[in-house]
Formats: sequence, C-alpha cells, structure tokens
Amino acid sequence: MVAAIIAGAAVAAAAYAGKYGIEAWQAFKLRPARPRMRKFYEGGFQATMTRKEAALILGVRESVVADKVKEAHRRVMVANHPDAGGSHYLASKINEAKDMMLGKTKGSGSAF
Repeated sequence: MVAAIIAGAAVAAAAYAGKYGIEAWQAFKLRPARPRMRKFYEGGFQATMTRKEAALILGVRESVVADKVKEAHRRVMVANHPDAGGSHYLASKINEAKDMMLGKTKGSGSAF
C-alpha cells in the first residue's frame, strides 16, 4: 500500500516537472532575439559635450573614478591616435570626453 502511494507521488512529480519543463522551453523559444554582437552608439556628436556623451565615447559609466577615466582614455587613444593613422577630430573628441569626465571643462573645447 505504501509502495503504491510513493509510486503515485513519483509519477505526479515527474508529470509536474515535465509540464513546467515544456512551459519553460516554450517561453524560451518565444523570447525576443538579441543581437550577438555589441551594439554601438549610432549617432553623431552633440553640439556641446555632455557627461553622458563623454561616458559613451570612453566606454565607462557616468559615475566612475578618475583612475578608470584615465585608463579608458589611454585605451581609446591608443586605437585612435592621429600618429597611428587615427582621426584628429576623433582624438579631439576623446580628449574633450576625458576633460569632461574629470571636470576640467565647462563647454565644448573641441577644435573642430
């Protein structure tokens, strides 16, 4: 008698697990597709640099410490330095972003 009750409970547990497994799989299949590649900011530069735009350029958060800003600036400048074939315009925007994040500028200091 006890064995029949235990067997029935095991069958019921397996049925519920199967039901929830199927529901989870269907929810997984219906989720929206996400791109596998990182999405970059699509848009030009604003007339005056904002803290948000500066953070986007450097690839850091808006509330970041100065050491992380300097590290991000170095990393981005190595890839975009004019002496290494990069753009003077981008280099000036990267420098302006660093100054904005460090609080050294009030407005647009870009030469372009």
